[in-house]
Amino acid sequence: MTRAAGEDHTTALRWLDRPGEQGTTWGVCWPRGAVGRDAPFATAGDDGREVPVQSWVSATWPDGSVKWSAHAIGARPGPARTYRLRPGRPPAAPAAPATVVTVAGEPGGLVVSTGVVTWRIGGGTIARSISRGSREIARDVRLVSLRQDGPTPDEGGAVAREQSEGVVESVTVEQDGPVRAVVRLEGRHGDWLPFTVRLYFYAGAEQVRILHTFVWDGDPGRDFLAGLGLRADVVMRDELHDRHVRLAGAGGFLTEAVRGLTGLAGDPGEPVRRAQVEGRPAGEIAPDVASRLHLIPAWNDYTLDQSSADGFTLRKRTAEGHAWVTIPSGTRSAGYGYVGGVSGGAGVGLRDFWRLHPPRLDVRNAATPLATATVWLWSPSAPAMDLRFYHDGLGQDTFAEQLEGLEITYEDHEPGFGDPYGIARTHELTLRAHAATPSGRELVAHAATMNEPPLLVAEPARLREAGVFGDWAPPGRPTPAHAAIEDRLDFLFDFYAREREQRRWYGFWDYGDVMHTYDADRHTWRYDVGGYAWDNSELSPDLWLWYQFLRTGRADVFRFAEAMTRHTGEVDVYHLGRWKGLGSRHNVQHWGCSCKQLRVSNAAYRRFFYYLTADERTGDLLDELAAPEETFLAVDPLRKVRRDVYTPDPAALSVGLGADWGALAAAWLTRWERHGDERARDRLLGTMAGIGALPRGFLTGEARFDLATGRFDVTRDTVEVSHLSAVFGLPEICAELLALDLGVPGFERAWLDYCRLYLAPPAAQAAELGAPLTGISLVQAHSRLAAVAAARLGDPGLAALAWRAFFVDEGDQLNRNPLQREPDWRLTVAGGPAVLSAVLEAPYVSTNDASQYALAAIQNLALIGERLAQP
Repeated sequence: MTRAAGEDHTTALRWLDRPGEQGTTWGVCWPRGAVGRDAPFATAGDDGREVPVQSWVSATWPDGSVKWSAHAIGARPGPARTYRLRPGRPPAAPAAPATVVTVAGEPGGLVVSTGVVTWRIGGGTIARSISRGSREIARDVRLVSLRQDGPTPDEGGAVAREQSEGVVESVTVEQDGPVRAVVRLEGRHGDWLPFTVRLYFYAGAEQVRILHTFVWDGDPGRDFLAGLGLRADVVMRDELHDRHVRLAGAGGFLTEAVRGLTGLAGDPGEPVRRAQVEGRPAGEIAPDVASRLHLIPAWNDYTLDQSSADGFTLRKRTAEGHAWVTIPSGTRSAGYGYVGGVSGGAGVGLRDFWRLHPPRLDVRNAATPLATATVWLWSPSAPAMDLRFYHDGLGQDTFAEQLEGLEITYEDHEPGFGDPYGIARTHELTLRAHAATPSGRELVAHAATMNEPPLLVAEPARLREAGVFGDWAPPGRPTPAHAAIEDRLDFLFDFYAREREQRRWYGFWDYGDVMHTYDADRHTWRYDVGGYAWDNSELSPDLWLWYQFLRTGRADVFRFAEAMTRHTGEVDVYHLGRWKGLGSRHNVQHWGCSCKQLRVSNAAYRRFFYYLTADERTGDLLDELAAPEETFLAVDPLRKVRRDVYTPDPAALSVGLGADWGALAAAWLTRWERHGDERARDRLLGTMAGIGALPRGFLTGEARFDLATGRFDVTRDTVEVSHLSAVFGLPEICAELLALDLGVPGFERAWLDYCRLYLAPPAAQAAELGAPLTGISLVQAHSRLAAVAAARLGDPGLAALAWRAFFVDEGDQLNRNPLQREPDWRLTVAGGPAVLSAVLEAPYVSTNDASQYALAAIQNLALIGERLAQP
């Protein structure tokens, strides 16, 4: 959609789920041609007052106008409920922040100030010191890790454990204010586990967000991670009875003083007791208690250990060498804690604490001048992390044996391929420098803000108006048939949200993913059956969730999609090593399958989160795919089933025109619109032209790609289709490319031919291609291809075909075209709502089916929704 630059494009924004007082960053899309690249932006709250905003461009349209912009506002007590973002002329009196973020150099490092807190960065650690005003709150913020040379002792033999500290090797300022500053630190956890840490500073904020990513580069046979955490030393100035420890439980906080004044035989006075519990100075203590303070134990150390998604333990002790005392335990900690006193201290925490089990919160030396707070991402109390492959190979040493295994467990095994080397995980932490012990209400709010970071979003209609992300539209219920589909879309998301909770799809490596297929006999998902276990983006649940968020604006859908993006982009993909840039197919272990493909590392799955949040780490993942075509040199995805002789050749790489090219196109398009990369643009347009020039277009199935020229060999004249070609983002990226109107000869025709013919009657296929297509499957999923052709060609017959295919419930049998039966259209539509209601009563047993039903429904409704109630 193209809009005139002179129109009013003011955009209303609302909070996704909760308002933010410590600053936030968000993204907004704009119609093509509406906003010039150098246009200023202004933001105002619902009270009409201008709010200082920092803005930058995150993507452009082919004409150079802004497609996506990113914006940040600083800390603001009592934030507005809604905001308005206006591009174009700046306000007559631009709003200036009362405080600004500044980044300055000093010998050996940086000084970053939000106007409230100051961080000194350098010296090989995360931060040398953190101050609030003139008072130092914390120092020596660092990463710590523990490595074992063997698994848990129950396998026999002695286990040696060594501790190391992370060393920062480079510091980069990515943004330097005035509203938002970002500092990227890179290094290694000792001699392994390369890490990237980003520090996020907002004007006027006391909180600094910390994003930690590490890449696994160990040997799973001898390297066992036994602990990984962030540690800070906290300056303790106050009397022991004015020092406080707070640790989050499921609904409140453990409220402790290092030397407690409550519950004693002598009464220090009710005001004293109340003040200590509330975190205020105790004041004057009754003489008979004050004279005996030295006889009250001082509690030096505290630990909260979240060993599972269902329970944490708490304990404390007076000093090393003395027994731990158990504190009543709980279920799910919010993952936030505080150590300090009435003159200040540090709040630390980990987002999704219990969901990412097993983490731990430690406070040590609280009774000394320098306490230590540690947020463990992997608790030292838990069994050491064991990433060895889960079986011995079962004798599958040849391709023939491996294909036999695929037939029974759906697992594509190959010796040496179930290797975690190069996978990653990202965690979000927070560190606040407090001027005094926060109240219980403040602590609860801080924990909630950490776990649901505030985000501003535009309404679905506004996003749709900008013309981004292809074919979708906000929900509508004009007829019972439409309402039935919308109800089922809601049901599917709610079902998976409930299943995640009921089945406990949580854990350090697992949280964010869903299971592939249900086992009705055992009444559980097939967590231990080869390729039926973790889904790893199979058939694009990532796309389903993001499109459902775009069209509904639901916060719960966003959070589910966000967690999936964090997981699938990190854990299911390789960031180092021989398979860098590729992802792993579904398996019992996320890295276990020998099928390493670009369809899993697909940029199409990450773009939504990046553009809506401007998240730099997701930008890193997209940048890792700057030259995605080079991954085809690493491994041939079809090596086990080829009937021809093929070895990856830089001048003639085998590239499938479905899942392969769809992922390539998504990466190239994203690179072009984010960075103006002419190489990516040239390869995108060149391969589009190549597909258009192939005698059979997309129906060719595969073409040979020259890595040097970025072009396809267009002489291949065969017909070969796969039921998987159009279920990994190809229709979605083609919709975006056609909407861009790039003027590539033959491309639209090639795509529409594929869309027309995939579900056409065999006689019609034979008339155009010489023989009927074979391998037709996932009929309901492919109904959206007929819808694409119907919408672009204005063909009501294709629209009817699309809706018939959508309602066919027996279309997933390989090599069978159920449309030969020509079901009665009126009967199908009339019975549609009743049939759909009946389906709701049964469990949906396949994530493949759920994802593709949802994507087909969303796109069909957007393209040919007006034809749903018509014969």
